[in-house]
Amino acid sequence: MKLHEHQGKDLLRKAGVPVPVGRVAFSVEEAEAAARAVIEETKNETVVVKAQIHAGGRGKGGGVKVVRGVAEARAAAEKILGMTLVTHQTGPEGKVVRRLLVEQGLDIARELYASVVPDRERRRVVVMLSSEGGMEIEEVARRSPEKILTRAIDPAYGMRPFEARDLAYGLGLGEPATGKLARVLQALYRVFVAEDCALVEVNPLVVLRSGDVLALDAKVNLDDNAAYRHKDREALADPTEEDPAEAAARAAGFSYIRMHGDIGCMVNGAGLAMATMDILKHHGGEPANFLDVGGGASKDQVALAFKVILSDPSVKAIFVNIFGGILKCDVLAEGVIAAVQEAGIRVPLVVRLEGTNVERGRQLLADSGLSIVVGQDMDDGARKAVALARGQGA
Repeated sequence: MKLHEHQGKDLLRKAGVPVPVGRVAFSVEEAEAAARAVIEETKNETVVVKAQIHAGGRGKGGGVKVVRGVAEARAAAEKILGMTLVTHQTGPEGKVVRRLLVEQGLDIARELYASVVPDRERRRVVVMLSSEGGMEIEEVARRSPEKILTRAIDPAYGMRPFEARDLAYGLGLGEPATGKLARVLQALYRVFVAEDCALVEVNPLVVLRSGDVLALDAKVNLDDNAAYRHKDREALADPTEEDPAEAAARAAGFSYIRMHGDIGCMVNGAGLAMATMDILKHHGGEPANFLDVGGGASKDQVALAFKVILSDPSVKAIFVNIFGGILKCDVLAEGVIAAVQEAGIRVPLVVRLEGTNVERGRQLLADSGLSIVVGQDMDDGARKAVALARGQGA
């Protein structure tokens, strides 16, 4: 689950990370009141009006405005609120801005980058720090990898003070900024662990001319696999920011992630789903999604899975690749037939079945009278799906 910037900052603030004074607003009137409250609290007429969407690059897209006074803040809110903000992360369709964060302006001396991420190769959580704040960390890694400092943290001890200071000293900030930065890094690590995060990123993490260190931005992604440990997490969700297909899939109990290809995939089991995407790419195809219906999907869930796949207009063919264990092949075949009959499938469909009741499943498909291409094995099915997506015969 992705959080908005203001939600991420709430978590950081509770953990002891300094953040700017700010207020969230859902209307122009609320934004005006927020600006007035921030100005009164900070005794500073400069405020920043920031669009709240689940994407980066907001400033370049016109979603962040530095203004002076309540009247200018209201004018900026009128311009940003309700706009379709297009950034390099939203895609050309953009995202509609439905909420704003109004914050105090700051006297910034230096911008840094900090994040806490899992490193699967090292099997550790890694704290990253860079002097190149405000830039995409991928770009920094490509152009100046020596400017990225990392520290893998032993989960048995957590991030100890000497580790945080050692990392902070690497930027050569001097005191008191180094000591404050070290404490911020420890707090970021605590948030990552306590909230079961998949990512905690602050870009930029700023050093003020006063020497204070503040999180000017906050990108926090929560691990959905740990949602059962956080009963209040659902209140943080913003349905308007979610892909409707992904939300429908989650409600139905299966995993769906939209990608950028044109071959829809329906598979049971995450490992088989990854192998399916690999073999499609091996034969020159591009998967349009990751979709795992799980081991115990019902006929109705299979039919719903087809609707989710077909909600993507870029899909030109569908490859169903099922190894029947708990999900028996005949149940899957019944779901496929029901989906074609009830909803109709506008694109070529390739089905490969193997496992429990496979002969019964294949017979059901053959007797259905529907235009379904059968893959004799996984490789054959993938070849046929790629050919059909290209407009060639299977």
